[in-house]
Order: sequence, then structure tokens, then C-alpha cells
Amino acid sequence: MQLSRRNTPRPGRTRWRRSLVGLVLAAAALSLAAASDAAPRRGGGAMGWRGGGAAGYRGGYGSRGQMGRAPGGMQGYGAGRMAPGGWAGRSGSGGQHQAIGGQGGQSGASRFTGGAGSGRASTARAMLGHRAAMGRGAGQFGRGGSRAATSHWRNAPLPGQRGFTGVPPVGERRFIQNEMVLHIGADVAPETVQGVATRLGLTQVGYQRFDLVGRGLYRFRINDGRSVSDVIRAMEAEKITATAQPNYVFHLQQDLNAARRNTPAGTQGYQYILAKWRLPDVHRVATGRGVLVAMIDSEVDQRHPDIAGAIADRLEPIGQEFKPQPHGTGMAGAMASHRRLIGVAPNARILAVNAFGTDSDSAYGTTEQILKGIDWAIAKGAKVINMSFAGPRDPLVQLALKKAYEKGIVLVAAAGNAGPNSEPLFPAADPDVIAVTATDVNDALLQQANRGSHISVAAPGVDVLVPAPNAQYQLTTGTSVAAAEVSGVIALMLERRPDADPDSIRRALQSTAKDLGTRGRDDDFGWGLVDPYLAMLALDNPSLANARPPAPAPQQ
Repeated sequence: MQLSRRNTPRPGRTRWRRSLVGLVLAAAALSLAAASDAAPRRGGGAMGWRGGGAAGYRGGYGSRGQMGRAPGGMQGYGAGRMAPGGWAGRSGSGGQHQAIGGQGGQSGASRFTGGAGSGRASTARAMLGHRAAMGRGAGQFGRGGSRAATSHWRNAPLPGQRGFTGVPPVGERRFIQNEMVLHIGADVAPETVQGVATRLGLTQVGYQRFDLVGRGLYRFRINDGRSVSDVIRAMEAEKITATAQPNYVFHLQQDLNAARRNTPAGTQGYQYILAKWRLPDVHRVATGRGVLVAMIDSEVDQRHPDIAGAIADRLEPIGQEFKPQPHGTGMAGAMASHRRLIGVAPNARILAVNAFGTDSDSAYGTTEQILKGIDWAIAKGAKVINMSFAGPRDPLVQLALKKAYEKGIVLVAAAGNAGPNSEPLFPAADPDVIAVTATDVNDALLQQANRGSHISVAAPGVDVLVPAPNAQYQLTTGTSVAAAEVSGVIALMLERRPDADPDSIRRALQSTAKDLGTRGRDDDFGWGLVDPYLAMLALDNPSLANARPPAPAPQQ
């Protein structure tokens, strides 16, 4: 049977048609990509697409970047207000707005929006926007790139594991030069320890029992001038069930030259974080009430009017009391101020560990003091541990943090202020810790902040107004205060979801962060600037973190 010429396709025409179809499909794909990814970045607002509104509306929060001064209102609150029942739209100068918590929504779609019939799923997805779907790949919202990039620390042997040695790396000098700490196992008698110490010419100067990481920790002084490395090797040759290592030192991460006392606090205009994070509205939903946040830092002025009543308990691991210090007082205030200033979690309760004594350049915290603080915080029921300090990798501290993480405690640390060329600093570089960097009022990175694949998120950390001792106030700069703020955000999240585990908290923070710098996660900003409200929303609705963003509103 012969086919007519009309029904017989020509080879050349077939190829031409296939090429044409391919071009059309490619063009369509590019158009969709542009609509969902490229265009949303216009406006530089809280969510990135036109208007930058937190709920995807025109003229909303953050539509002009920085402070987000949109037509909808001063400081970028736009056309919406946050309330316990969710976002409610207001007509007027704010322009087009999609209200959350409207009638006819999917009942119970979000615990955060609350109330029957509230929480429209499509609008909630719009709130998460393109930062929650920026091609972060599989596992993008969990430990993600930061955990994978630091997994080599996880693979390094910890105390008690095969192949571990406590001898410090070549060139490492960040420890007390005539001391060593020894962590013993449960099967080692004190008499055995004393016998070994006598043979090695060591003098015991401290002992602390640790329920968290083992039977106890001894601190010895080296009296004959031998190096710490040599003494550790000699101790390891004794073949007892114990871990010997240096007594490492850590430093607080504040720019002391940038901290200015007697700063006016008569107006909230100095607290740019209020508008940037929409804290007055966020606090309609959560204030961190009842959440215990441990803070390993310097002495806090618990009599300061803004901090009074916020300190649940105190520990002095150094063995003596110090005068209240600007750093410890400022970090406590960044979390829990509740009078002239507004902290991120004004009703959180703080467990204050004074492991650093003073704020001077020569002051430091040691392995022993920090381990005491971690162990005490866990025994007291802390849900969050804030560590606004940095230093070398410390195997015993790393082991303690691993145990704390396994108990469900969220760990937060300052990335460090050693600059872009610094090696990763600890505990921020530990894979179980949320590493926080600092940004300024314009969302620019703090120049002296550390960089690296371990950076998780960013928070305001330049010229932040916080309390200072003796009822004074100060502007502080550094990754320290940024970490304290993120710990405050986590307190808000845990008030909403007391059962949330550290992975869920990290996932919610990262998936809803405002993307800064290079698109997607980068070594400067991590996943971006934390957004407290959206983090709480994502914690209540994990599936929303995977939503694609809506197309931008048309130009008018």
C-alpha cells in the first residue's frame, strides 16, 4: 500500500518541526524560571520580589531593602499587621495585599496563624517566597551545606574513640602553656590518677565532676617547663582510660572599640532591629515565655532595669565573682530586655554562666570553665545554649556539645570577628552548632566577620543598642550580639513548639532566611538574614518550606 505524498513526512521538515518545538519549550522554561526566580529578587525586600512584602504584597515590608520604607507605612510594615490570628490586611496606601487568616481558608493549616478557618495555604506559601525554593537541592533545609562542609570535624575522632590523640596540632598555641586537663573514665580510680600525676611531676589544681561527659575532669599544672604536647604524650603512654588535652582558651566576640557607653535610649529609633524583624508584631505571637536560655559569657548586671527578673540562675565556674561586664550584660539584654529596650525574647529566662570574668583583651574562658558551664546548663534544663565566643577546636568541648545536642538542646555560637582570611573558629564550626554571622542596618556583612562553609545564618550585629552595666546603654558590634539575637529567636520558636528538636529549628531558620549576597547559600551570609516570624511559621508548617514562590505582581 502506498501512502500519499501529503501523509508522508519529509525528513528535513520533521527535523525542522522538532527543532521549532524544542525552541518553544526552552523559551517557555526560561520564561517560567524568570517569573519564579529572577523577577522575585526585584525590590530587595523581605521576600525579594516586587514590593518585598512578607506576605507577597506590593508596597509591603522591605520593598526598598534596608529598612523597607514602603508606601504602606514607616519602617516598612506596609499594609499588614501581625496578630495572634495571623496577618490581617488593611486597605489604604499599602497597595495590594493577600491577608493570612482570611475566611474560607484551610482550617488548621497552620498552628501559627491560629483559629478555625485561618491560614490560607497558598498565601502562607507566598510568605515563604523564593528564598524557600531557591534550588537548594535535596536536604537543602536541614543541616544542608554548612553541615556537609564541616563533616570532616564529625569524622575526626573524639575522646574515647579509636585514633584520638589530645596532642594539639602543630602550631596551635591557644591554650594555657603550663596546664593540662585530664578527663577520666568511670573505671579509673582517683588513686590511679594521683599515681600517674606524681610520676609525671604534675600538680593537681582543679577537679570537677561531669555527669554529661564522664566521671570527672582534672586540671594539672606542669612545673618543670616541659611542653604541654610532651606531657600529653607521656600521659597517653600510661594506657589509662582517660583523655588528656590542653586547657584551651576562648575569647568573647565583641568589637570593644565599637562599644560606646551612655548611649541615649529615650527612643526606640536607635533599635533598628525592631523594624527589621517586626518585633512589636512578632511579640503578639510569642515572647519566649518560660524558655530557659543558657548564656556562657562574662558577668551580667542582673540589676539593670532592662534585665531585672530575667536571670533565672547564675554560675561562677571561675570560682569568684566579678563586676558586671558590658559584654555579658549586652548579650543578656539583646535577648531579654523588657523596659526601655525590647529584646528579641523579652520573657525568656536566662541561665548566666560567667566563664570569662572580664571583657578585657586579655580575658579568656578555658576548656574547664566552658565544660562546667555546659554541664550545669544541661542539669538546669536549658533548651538553648548561646556561645558568643570563639577559639580553637577543643575535643572535650566538642564532645560535650555532641552530648548536649543529643539531648535536644539547640546550640548557637558567634562565627567570630577574625576576618575573611581566618580559619574556622569554634564552637561555631562544630557541625552540631548554628553558626551566626553579623550584618548592619543595610544588610551588609560585618567586614571583620569570619567566613566559611559552616556559616548558617546572619543577624543584625553592627551598632546594636543593648544594656550596659550600672543602668547604662551601649552600641555594640560583633558576631556575639548576632548570635544572642538568634538564640532569642529560637526561644520564640520553642515557646510555640516546646517539642521542636535542634534539626527542626535549624531547618526553619535556614529555609526562611532572607537571601543575601550570592544567590542561595554562600560562605559570607550562610542562608541569609533570619526572619523570626517566618521561622515560626515554617516550624508550624514544615511543608510550606518547599513551596514555590508566586509570580511577581504586574507592574503598574
